[in-house]
Amino acid sequence: MKRFLVTGGAGFIGSAVVRMLMRNTSHQVLVVDKLTYAGNLDSLKPAANNTRYRFERADVADFERMRSIIQAYSPDVVMHLAAESHVDRSIDGPGEFLQTNVVGTYALLQAALAYWRGLSSERQAAFRFHHISTDEVFGSLGDDGFFHEEYPYQPSSPYSASKAASDHFVRAWHHTYGLPTLITNCSNNYGPYHFPEKLIPLTILNAIEGKPLPVYGKGENVRDWLYVDDHARALILAAEHGRPGEIYAIGGHNERKNIDVVRTICALVDELVPDKTFGPRGRLITYVTDRPGHDLRYAIDASKIERDLGWRPIETFESGLRKTVEWYLANREWWERVRSGGYRGERLGQGVAIVA
Repeated sequence: MKRFLVTGGAGFIGSAVVRMLMRNTSHQVLVVDKLTYAGNLDSLKPAANNTRYRFERADVADFERMRSIIQAYSPDVVMHLAAESHVDRSIDGPGEFLQTNVVGTYALLQAALAYWRGLSSERQAAFRFHHISTDEVFGSLGDDGFFHEEYPYQPSSPYSASKAASDHFVRAWHHTYGLPTLITNCSNNYGPYHFPEKLIPLTILNAIEGKPLPVYGKGENVRDWLYVDDHARALILAAEHGRPGEIYAIGGHNERKNIDVVRTICALVDELVPDKTFGPRGRLITYVTDRPGHDLRYAIDASKIERDLGWRPIETFESGLRKTVEWYLANREWWERVRSGGYRGERLGQGVAIVA
């Protein structure tokens, strides 16, 4: 049994990791989350009554608080998922991304390093600092090729630039100070409990309610889609069995154009909840002005984590997307509470109103 400290554990990917740790392992888990707009304790309800689960509300950029929490909890693994993550929001307000993703990672690294230096040699060898990142740090691919662990960094947005910077800090703390770190770079996630500002959940909810389905540009941008539970399995495997200093790229082998994703969702919603008032949901597709600096294509070569750790995705895009649509249909209360907050599905990231 290990003690996991999971930052950002009330977010989309973080909560999937926590639910899986509670369901499939005997590990203890402490979630540390600031509970910003995308942090949702409802996503942790399946874990909340487990005696192996604890929660602390805190900001990862608060070094003294992080040091206190880490020293008191004495983790074997720090899984760092806390981050501002939406490209559109980073275009409108890059300062928050710099503060959370760069300053927050630095503060957490410093707190973890101080803690790690005080451990016995045996516990030092077993400790892991696992930083969860994105394939967006690599920039944009053309029609061919794949991102991999040695691919050069070419971030295009304030979000990806902030994640690239945090990746470099994690590498530096390993090479300079010896902190046993791991980095994973994943492709686009989708699945249950996803905050509805991203393409798939926003399209599902708008299709259910008969609202316009916005598609950026011509919808030809390509993403490699990864079901969130497949990603959670990969993260736990990396944290438990990955080698210090290593980087693992995690992808779903599911490349799709954005317009094809939207059309597939329309067909699923039409099948599962047909509505004569709306007619075929494909009629709701609305092409809007493209995002500034929109990367053309992402795709990941995940052969290293498959070879070294034995991980492969279980879900196809079709099976995972069906599960996702069915989950949103069955959990209206969850997403209605989310949308009763500050986000109503409005367009973000047009590069007009920029705040620090």
